Parts: sequence; C-alpha cells; structure tokens
Amino acid sequence: MNEQGKPKPKSGWLNILVDYGPLLVFLGVYKFYQPPETSTFGEIAAVIYGTIAFMVAAVVALVFSKFKFGHVSPMLILSTALIVGFGGLTIWLQDEKFIQIKPTAIYLLFGVLLIGGWLRGKALLQILLEAAFEGVDRQGWLKLSRNWGIFFVLMAGLNEVLRMQLSFESWLWAKLWVFMPLSFLFTFTQIPMLLKHGLALEDRDEVVQDEPPTA
Repeated sequence: MNEQGKPKPKSGWLNILVDYGPLLVFLGVYKFYQPPETSTFGEIAAVIYGTIAFMVAAVVALVFSKFKFGHVSPMLILSTALIVGFGGLTIWLQDEKFIQIKPTAIYLLFGVLLIGGWLRGKALLQILLEAAFEGVDRQGWLKLSRNWGIFFVLMAGLNEVLRMQLSFESWLWAKLWVFMPLSFLFTFTQIPMLLKHGLALEDRDEVVQDEPPTA
C-alpha cells in the first residue's frame, strides 16, 4: 500500500523484459547477420548491426518503462546511457571490445556507488530503486546496498575474465546463460535477509521483479 492507501501497482515480469529484452534483441540481430567464420569484415558488420539494434532497444525499453510504469528508475537511466555511449564507440571505432567492456563499466559504477554509500551509512539502493520494497527498514536497505555492491564488483571481474578467455559469440551466450542466472540466484539469496528486516511475505516476488539492472 502507498501513502494514499492505494495498492502498489504490480509490474509483474515486465521489469525483467525491460532489463533483458535489449540483450535478446542484440543476440537475435547478431545471429541473423553473422557471417561464415572466415569472414572478418562480416563479423564486424554483424556486431555493428547488433549494437545499433541494442541501442535502439535500450531506448525503447526506457520509454516503455516511463509510459507503462509512470517512471524510469535512475539505475535504468544510467545503464541506458552507458549502453548508448559504449555502443556509439563500438560503431565509430568498429571494435567489439567496447560493447564487451560496457558491462564491466556498469557493474563497477554501480558497485562503487553502492559500497561507497554503504561505507558512509547511506543506502543508495533505496534511492535508486525508489524504495520498491515496502516495510524494509534502514538496516535492511544498507545490507542490501552493500551486498549488491559486492556482487556487482565480482560480476565486473567475471566479465573481464570471460571477455579475455572466450570468443565474442561465446561471451554473448555467457551473458544469457551465466550472468542472468547468477543475477537471479543472487537476488533470491537476499530474500531471507529482507524478510528479517521488514519485507512483507507477500511482497517477496517483487524482490525478483525489481532487481537492479545487471548490464
């Protein structure tokens, strides 16, 4: 319930679609234009087409969030800005490394912000998620900010390891089959802690639906 006594609108799984839809669009376009393994130029072209689609999809997701939910979270604005920025560098310089570095930049940015806020006694995640979980007390938000901050830093390190060890296509599939499951698993591990700090039992599904964007 909000402060006017009206039920909080349920976003369902649309939030997850907003977060991961652009990635699926990138994968689809990249695979559609992917050339034979012997064609180096064709590989770059496929990356550029996929990057353009990724940037457009990210902006569309942001606009959809605004019109569907009535607001856009600060974290989504930041992540979309970085997608467009690093995507522009990828297209301009015709180098797929920039689209691979983008998740590292997002993870490190959010990780440093959240851990820095926690060290100063500020639960920045509460601000970035606009207090999505009703009933959670200040200590709960501080712990959640700290935990997500540490998780983001670890994910930045994992992205760099996979980026250097895998081919571009294998790295793309790792985004879907490694990073996304890890993000959901980590989110679920936070529910018991949040329940101890005031999260209503009936709101536990919202923890998954309103997880921070994960690059």
